[in-house]
Amino acid sequence: MIRFIKTNYFAALAIFFLLVLGSCKSISQTESNNIISSKLKWSDRMALTIMKRHPESYMIDDAKAPHWDYVHGLVLTSFEELYKKRGNSKYYDYIKSYADVLIDKDGNIATYNIEKYNIDMIVAGNILFNLYATTKDNRYLVAMQTLKKQLEEQPRTASGGFWHKQIYPNQMWLDGLYMGEPFYAHYTTAFEKGKNLDDVAKQFELIQLHATDKKTGLLYHGWDESKKMPWANPETGTSPNFWSRSIGWYVMALVDALDYFPKDHPKQKELVRYLNNAANSLVKFQDKSGLWYQVTDKGGKEGNYLEASGSSMFAYAFAKGANKGYLPAKFKAAANKAFDGLTNQLIKVDTDGGITITQACAVAGLGGKPYRDGSYEYYVNERKKDNDPKATGPFILAALELNR
Repeated sequence: MIRFIKTNYFAALAIFFLLVLGSCKSISQTESNNIISSKLKWSDRMALTIMKRHPESYMIDDAKAPHWDYVHGLVLTSFEELYKKRGNSKYYDYIKSYADVLIDKDGNIATYNIEKYNIDMIVAGNILFNLYATTKDNRYLVAMQTLKKQLEEQPRTASGGFWHKQIYPNQMWLDGLYMGEPFYAHYTTAFEKGKNLDDVAKQFELIQLHATDKKTGLLYHGWDESKKMPWANPETGTSPNFWSRSIGWYVMALVDALDYFPKDHPKQKELVRYLNNAANSLVKFQDKSGLWYQVTDKGGKEGNYLEASGSSMFAYAFAKGANKGYLPAKFKAAANKAFDGLTNQLIKVDTDGGITITQACAVAGLGGKPYRDGSYEYYVNERKKDNDPKATGPFILAALELNR
C-alpha cells in the first residue's frame, strides 16, 4: 500500500514538473516568437511594431546612423503621449535613447547645423521638455536653448513669417507650422512666461491670410511672399495644389500649439477659429471610406489615391480638437470614420502581429533640386512608403485620442 502511494506520488510529481516545463517552454516560445497581440490597442500595436522593426530609436525611418530629424521628433512625440497614458517605461526609454545618442554632455546636438535655418529641425526638441523635467539633466535644457536660438535668428518674410529653410527664401510652407510652432509655444510658456505667444500666433495668421483658398477654404502647400518662385501664383504667391499632408501638418500644429495658449489669451479664440475653418473645409472632401486623397480636392482624378499620412493627421486633429472643446462633437465622429478607413483599408497585419500602414506618401516639397513644381502630376507620382513615420506617428496620436 505504501509502495503504491509512493509510486503515485512520484508519478504525480513527475507529471507536475513536465507540465511546468511545458508551460515554461510555451512562454519561452511565445517570447522568442515575440508576437504582438491583436488584443492590444492600435496605438500600442503600432508602437511595438516600430520598436521591433527599429530596435534603436535612431533607426526610425530606416536610418543607418543617428541624426537629428523631424520624423524622429514626430514619432517620438507620439510615444511620449503613449507613455503618459500607459506609464510603460519602455516607451520612455525609447524616447530617451534617441536624445542620449545625439546630445552630448555639453548639450551639443550631433548632426544639427543651426546655420541651415531649417525649421524642420525644431520639432524633435518637443521630446526634451519632459526629459528635462524628469531628469533635470542640464544638457537637455542647453539643447532646447539652442533650438530656441535658431527661432530667434530664423530668417523671416517681410511680414514676419519664418522662412521654411535658408535655401527657400521668403517661403512659408504649411509643414513649417508644425515643425516650429508647438515647440515655440511650449518653450515660451515654460521659460518666458508666454511672452512670445503673439509671435507664435502671427505665424498662423500669415498662413491663414495668404495660403487659404477663398473658394474651398483649403490651404495651399506653400506661399512665396516674393512671388518669384516658378511654382508661385504671380498674384497670390501660393503653390498650385492642395496636398493633404501639408494641411495635416497645419491642423496638427494648431491643436498642439493651442495646448499652451490660455483661454483668456487674446489670440486663443483666433487660433480656434482657424482650426474650425480648416476642419469644416476638410470634412467636405472626406471620402466615403473615411479617408482623404493625396491631392485633397481631386478625389476622382486619375492617379490620385487615398493617402495614409494626411488621413491620420486629420483623424488626430479632429479627435483632439473635439476632445479639447475647440471643435464641435461631430468632428469626433469624422475622426472615428477616418480611423475606420485606416484600419479597414490601409492596415495590413504581419505574421508576427506587427502592423503596416500602406499608401503613405514618402516625401513631397516645393522647388529644390530636382525641381518640384507643385503640380498635380508631381504629387500623385511621388513614391509611397509603407509605415512611413509621417503616417505612423499621427496614427498613434489618433488612436490615443479616440481610445481605439
